[in-house]
Order: sequence, then C-alpha cells, then structure tokens
Amino acid sequence: MRSGKSHTISSREVHAWALNWLREAKLLADHGRLCTAAVVWSIVLRAAARMTSVHAACNDLARAPSGQAVFTALTDGLPKTLKVLERRLNEALAIPLSRGMRRREWEVAIDWHLVPYYGDPKQSRNELYYGQPRQGTTTFHAYATACIVCYGRRYTLALSWVRRHESMVTVLARLVARIREIGLKIRYVLLDRAFFSVPVVAFLQQEELPFLMPVKFRGRKPKKGRPLTGLRAFKRRPAGWYDHTMNNGKRHVSIRVCVAYRTYRHRKSGKRANQKLLYAAWRMTEEPTVIRDRYRTRFGIETSFRQMRQARIYTCTQDPHLRLVFIAIALLLRNLWVWIHETFLADGHGLAMTLNLHRLRFKRLLEWIASASTSELHDGTTPYVATD
Repeated sequence: MRSGKSHTISSREVHAWALNWLREAKLLADHGRLCTAAVVWSIVLRAAARMTSVHAACNDLARAPSGQAVFTALTDGLPKTLKVLERRLNEALAIPLSRGMRRREWEVAIDWHLVPYYGDPKQSRNELYYGQPRQGTTTFHAYATACIVCYGRRYTLALSWVRRHESMVTVLARLVARIREIGLKIRYVLLDRAFFSVPVVAFLQQEELPFLMPVKFRGRKPKKGRPLTGLRAFKRRPAGWYDHTMNNGKRHVSIRVCVAYRTYRHRKSGKRANQKLLYAAWRMTEEPTVIRDRYRTRFGIETSFRQMRQARIYTCTQDPHLRLVFIAIALLLRNLWVWIHETFLADGHGLAMTLNLHRLRFKRLLEWIASASTSELHDGTTPYVATD
C-alpha cells in the first residue's frame, strides 16, 4: 500500500515532469542556439505558474531570450495545422494515464469553457464564439473539454477548440473519438443542460453512450391558471422515472425523465425547502436519489476550469493556435497535480484511496515550477524596474 509519508518531492522534479511531458508530445523543436525547446517551454511554464505574459516572464529572467524571440520560436515551431496541433496537445494530456486506467470504464463529464475576448479575429470570424454578454463582451474563444469525474483521478482527457460554425454534435464527436483513441471506455457521459437537444441525444444514442443531463425548458411558460404541458408537466409528478419523446419537427428521439428532489436551507428565511430536479437520461435506471448524487459529480469539471484559470497565461495575441496551447498548458499542469497526488501522496489505492491535498496544494505546485524555472534562467540579481 502506498504512503505519501515515505516519499519526498522536490521543485526540480515537478518542473522536470512538466517539461518532459511537453517534450514527449513533440510540439516544438529547437529554434536556434538560445531558443531551444527546453528553454522555451521553461519560460512558458513560468508564465503559466505566475499567471503573467510570456514577455513579462522573459523580462524577469536575466539569461532568458527576449519575449519576441520566444513568440517567434512558438509560432514557427508549433504544428501549422489545427488537427495536428490538437492531437499532440491531447497526447500530452494523456501521458499520466496508466495502462490500468485505459482498461477500465469511466464516468466522463463534457463541458464548454468560454474565455472572453475583446479584440478582432486574426483571419476569420469563425475563430470566435458569440454568446450572451459576459464580462463586457459577447465574443469568446470557446473550448470543450472531457474530464474523468472519479475521485482522485479527475484527469482532463481531451481538449478541443470550438469554432463559430461548429455544432455541439461536431465537437462531441471529436471529443468522443479522442477518448476512444486513448483506449478509455466510457461508462456514461455527464453533460450540461446546454447539450439538451434532439441532435445531441440522437448522436449519443447512435454511439451507444449512456448519458445524464438536466432538462432544459424551452418556449413560453403557460399563463397562470392553465395546465402545464410538455416537459413542464413533469414538475407536477412525484419522484420517479417517466418516458418522453423529444422532437424538433424533423426527427424525434425517446428518452427517460428522472424526477428527483433536493433539500436546502433558504438563505433569507433559514427554513428548509425542497426543489424538484428533472434529468434526461438514457440507459440509466438507478433510484432518483442516486441519479441526483451521480450528476453532482459532474461539478468536478468545474473545479478543473477553476484551477485552469489559476495557471492561465495572460496574452493579447490574436493567434487562436497559441491561445489553444496556453489553455492546454494550464490543463497539463493540473493533470500533473492530480498525477502526483495519485502516485505519491495518496494513502491506499483504488476505491480505498485517500487524498492528502494539504501535502501539495495546486498553488504550491505552481510556485515550485516558477522557482525551478527561475533557478535555471536567472543569475540571482534583483530585476531592474524602470520608473518614470
């Protein structure tokens, strides 16, 4: 049985693991004598760990090349086609997955992540995703991710950049194909309510993928005094399973609707209250309380987004390929953090695994990576800061 108490991890080891994972994916070649792949990735890792720009990371390191030289090395060395770039980035994300994990079935959560963008597209408007106003803009760079939601093994399996013209089915097909390419088997898929549509349900049923997602109500609410119809009628029914047929005028699909309850304390009155929850499912037959608790595990992917923002490189570049690389770097560092805890710091293994997150917080891991990069590319002097 493993015990984290008998293993010591240093900042140099953590930095070396992150650097080796990036180099194993063969994303970048040496770009001259000063901008080798190891130097460029070390600077990029420091920028991610400090949540700063690549130029700022270069300015802080005395022996580092200029920020423009690093950007030139990235733009010239990275794969030119998006398909190849995404494949190699996903290969880097899959490095910590063991053979044992690839032989098992896993619960997988899939979700979108929107990064606000305030500039113009580099070449085409199809590079951007347009949505509801958020943080002062309606334009975003959109990314879809697939994540294991098992306790202690919440690895990000796949990442894909979402363009404006792409449908949810297209993106889902790309992520599912990537997961199957890794060799992982999907037990069922947990989705956000934004995926609740006839084309998505038809695709999942065609791929023989059991799924669970909240019901999304569309159309106007009936006027007061009139009976509820369609999916809203399930609000009047007790907890249990019910059959339903979805249609969009051209095609129809059959699903099952699970009605469940949750109790909560009202934040103003302090009284206990009940809330009815409706889930759309296929090939899932557990009790409503089990379904409710099972869907709650999907919020593990929200944790991955929160931690990704803690290691995201700040940039104003218009190049969507570079932005995709920076997002992948943040997710790779999070996968590294999960792998270290599972491999070295957890007590027990499998279902008996007990995590010890206090032994290495994600923020501390980022601090270690930044300090290791600094020790390699800095001479120990205090950086000069110009003032007016």
